[in-house]
Amino acid sequence: MQKPFNKATFKEKLEAHGEFPMLYMFKFIVPNGRENEIGALFPKNEMTLKASSGGKYVSTTIQVMVHSADEIIAYYEKAATVEGVISL
Repeated sequence: MQKPFNKATFKEKLEAHGEFPMLYMFKFIVPNGRENEIGALFPKNEMTLKASSGGKYVSTTIQVMVHSADEIIAYYEKAATVEGVISL
C-alpha cells in the first residue's frame, strides 16, 4: 500500500536538497501516446524520451531551472492530471 503524499514533508526535503534557483530533473512514466501531454507542461524545455521494452510506456526526463520548492510541487501537481502518469 502506497503512503499518501505529504506536500509539507516533500517541500522540506526539496528545500534541504540545495539552494534555489537550481536545475531540477523531472522524471515521469506515461502510457505510450501521452508523452506530449507531459511535454506541454514544459514547453520551453527539452524532453528526453525512452520507450519501455514492451512499448506500452514511455519514460520522460525534463531538466528545468526552478526558483522554489513550490514551483517544483506545482509542476508535479499539473503532471498528476495526465492519465496514467507515474512521477519518479
